[in-house]
Amino acid sequence: MSNLALSIDVELDEAVRSFVQKVGEASFLVLEEKEITYKKFLADKMLLVHSIRIGIPYNLYEMIKSRTPLNTEDWATFLGVSSRTLLRNKAKRDFVFEPLSSEKILELAEVSLLGTEVFDSEEQFYSWLRSPNFALDQMRPFDLLQDSYGKEMVMNELHKIDYGLFS
Repeated sequence: MSNLALSIDVELDEAVRSFVQKVGEASFLVLEEKEITYKKFLADKMLLVHSIRIGIPYNLYEMIKSRTPLNTEDWATFLGVSSRTLLRNKAKRDFVFEPLSSEKILELAEVSLLGTEVFDSEEQFYSWLRSPNFALDQMRPFDLLQDSYGKEMVMNELHKIDYGLFS
């Protein structure tokens, strides 16, 4: 792992810890894990539920975005807004995404984290996302990420690949 990737991971983990602390305070959630990481955050479904309800702050979204193979246009499509709206939101002080957008951000974060763990590189993962997939009825995994059911199908395929079960 490069020094840049390591520093991004540390920075993201710190941002997640800060956000989780706010979530805990706002929702009266008892947090058992004090040194939560990005990966642990995405694995804790109850914490994700509370986070979605509070809303993902723009700065955390940007850090998550930087850890995915998706560009601004992709994110705008998935969030149902224009790229210009995302840029305007960035300019707003302390902007927080609405729950529906927050949920989509976290769903895409989960897919990206698993995809980059399964594939050797972000480029290979992005190529897989953009290629028709036999197991997904010749649809591109990328196109299935529009909704929660499609996201689950993509996650299931990534798990199969991880376990060496190719369809």
